Amino acid sequence: MNSRHVQMLRWQAGAKAKRQRDELALEEPLEVRIETKPISVTMRTPGHDDELAAGFLAAEGLIQCREQVARIQPYARNERGNVVNVFLAPGVKVDFARLTRHVFASSSCGLCGKATIEAVHQQFKPVKAKLTVAAKTLLTLPQRLLAAQKTFARTGGLHAAAIFTADGELIVLREDVGRHNAVDKVLGYGLLNDLLPLDRYILVVSGRASFEIMQKALAGRIPVVASVSAPSSLAVEFARDSGQTLIGFLRGDRMNVYAGPKRVRL
Repeated sequence: MNSRHVQMLRWQAGAKAKRQRDELALEEPLEVRIETKPISVTMRTPGHDDELAAGFLAAEGLIQCREQVARIQPYARNERGNVVNVFLAPGVKVDFARLTRHVFASSSCGLCGKATIEAVHQQFKPVKAKLTVAAKTLLTLPQRLLAAQKTFARTGGLHAAAIFTADGELIVLREDVGRHNAVDKVLGYGLLNDLLPLDRYILVVSGRASFEIMQKALAGRIPVVASVSAPSSLAVEFARDSGQTLIGFLRGDRMNVYAGPKRVRL
């Protein structure tokens, strides 16, 4: 269950206040452990926690493929299910010094606790994918994204991230109170289903395109990132340096291409 009903008082000018039930998106902490060693706590919407953990580790550069993961399971001693253990395959070593998100990250800030941009910017090579996508296909993606946001339709309180093919086919969509968590979940889906590298796909996000979103996309080798909202200046700079295509304000019949315009077929 990723939502909860609560009682509230609905007020509107010119009308009598009414007590009603409202449906809210859940927000709870998730602690990620590797071999029982705690490495991160993030506020997230419960659901697909195995993907969130796998995607987080991939985005941090700690794992690269499905074969490196033996199993992911909830910590049995935590009754609320808010702790997940990642057990690695024999022989897989983890450099914990590479971790850039420590202790706590809120649902609105996946970069909390990161001291410097240098600590954030993992050493992922630029993308050289040959993927191109038609502009008319890109224009259809926001509506396809919205149509698949089942919990958002009920609560209005979740971000979404989705992977599409160059023909506009939806591969996976995940929702979360944290936009960075939604991206981690789709990355984790890709890793756990042997789809990495995601260099043949497009990432579409419902919120703004931040630096961290671009970094996570680069970790998954995603060449095209599209947002229905604005990008940050650092996201644009990062995309240009990383060989990524970055599209913002993808709405209706228009879009802004901030980086990598050669991948967009007009």
